[in-house]
Amino acid sequence: MEPELPATMRQIRSLVTADGTLQLSLATVEMPQPAPHEILVRIEAAPINPSDLGLLLATADIAQATAGGTSDDPVLTAPIPPATMDGLASRIGESMPVGNEAAGVVVAAGSNPEAQAMLGRTVAIVGGATYAEYRTAAAGFSMVLPEGTTAAQGASSFVNPLTALGMVETMRMEGHTALVHTAAASNLGQMLQKLCLADGIPLVNIVRRPEQEAILRELGAEFVCNSSSPTFTDDLTAALVATGATLAFDAIGGGRLVSQILNCMEAAENTTATEYSRYGSSVHKQVYLYGMLDRSPTELVRSFGFAWGIGGWLLTPFLGKIGLEGIVRLRDRVAAELTTTFASHYTDEVSLAGALGLDAVTTYARQATGQKYLIRPTL
Repeated sequence: MEPELPATMRQIRSLVTADGTLQLSLATVEMPQPAPHEILVRIEAAPINPSDLGLLLATADIAQATAGGTSDDPVLTAPIPPATMDGLASRIGESMPVGNEAAGVVVAAGSNPEAQAMLGRTVAIVGGATYAEYRTAAAGFSMVLPEGTTAAQGASSFVNPLTALGMVETMRMEGHTALVHTAAASNLGQMLQKLCLADGIPLVNIVRRPEQEAILRELGAEFVCNSSSPTFTDDLTAALVATGATLAFDAIGGGRLVSQILNCMEAAENTTATEYSRYGSSVHKQVYLYGMLDRSPTELVRSFGFAWGIGGWLLTPFLGKIGLEGIVRLRDRVAAELTTTFASHYTDEVSLAGALGLDAVTTYARQATGQKYLIRPTL
């Protein structure tokens, strides 16, 4: 017999006001009811990923944030720079639920047999609005976690694991044989390193601090280049010569790092050139920007000829390219390696209200390596 559920639940909301203010709060909303093909999940763990922060924080200046409300009903406000308000015009005045993924226990289900079969199981879900006590999800797109796997272990089953797998799949689809990855000591970067080791794929990691290099070396990384080192250009070129990498995924976005990567790729290709070409190497070099850790302009100082490309890469459009069969294949691998290759580590656990505390927001807004928050609505 299914347990009796409350009529309402709590949910984190993000609001942009017409006067350029971000307002984060806890809303009380009606308990969702699952459609025939859906399940209702009591959320037990939901990660705060960099991909969540765009919607949650709306480019606000968190350094000027102020806390209000009560400990049970916190309200955090922060000013939004006028330069970014135009891009937020479509969400002004709309209180939006946030959170991309989560894990928890199925407490109710629709009438379809697939949904009914999940009752009482611990599952991982994706689809938004997961910073809440409950969330409905399509049974067919939910992942039943292996026996003995906790909600905390399964909370990050989609965004980072599928992104790491998507990078490798993109490499293969586009005819490359090795990868470059920036901000490489992140949770995602560590997953990618373990994945590439398991699959025999050469990976060049770019970090900016010695302690980040040490994290990757401990995982078995062979190629780690520190962008703050005076020998960075030579080190990166040598790593590219050794690996033959001509595809990079960049989480930084702004500044000259993309340009440096392309220039070093060109230099690496030219080490084996048998004759001079005014147009540079004919080998195509590609960088995909998938993050915005640095919001300054992307600067190109070109010494990399004409066979190159820069584009954006996001997980959702990629999954659309590979279709349902490809998604199921990748999801099955995640499930099989959830506590090994795709394990996530968290430094802080907070309640829904705690996630809106000034100290917590200030910390996770920095997106610092080794500082990852997990929301536990049942705390």
